[in-house]
Amino acid sequence: MFDSTANPLYKYSMKYNDPAVEENILEMASALAATKDTVLINNFLRRLLTPAEIRDIASRWALVKALEQKIPQREIARDLGLSLCKITRGSREMKSPDRAFQKMIAAAKGKKTENK
Repeated sequence: MFDSTANPLYKYSMKYNDPAVEENILEMASALAATKDTVLINNFLRRLLTPAEIRDIASRWALVKALEQKIPQREIARDLGLSLCKITRGSREMKSPDRAFQKMIAAAKGKKTENK
């Protein structure tokens, strides 16, 4: 059983920049990367996340794909019901030097990507 008192990182509500957040996200990313079982990953995410969180993640993934296809931001806003703020943030992230969005799109398409 999980004992929140055993780890001082869990004595308070986690904030975005808490070390525990990074630790848990990296651990989960490693677990997801270690399996090729999309059914298991789908089941895991649907049990981990609320319906609203699932909807939000799905719409953000649709946003990333739409930006990659160079669909105009106003059209994305209309089609996905997202704010221009979220779309602008996504667009800015598409220009990130680590190219994480493009690498994930390539991975979803089954293409090999270099880990630079």
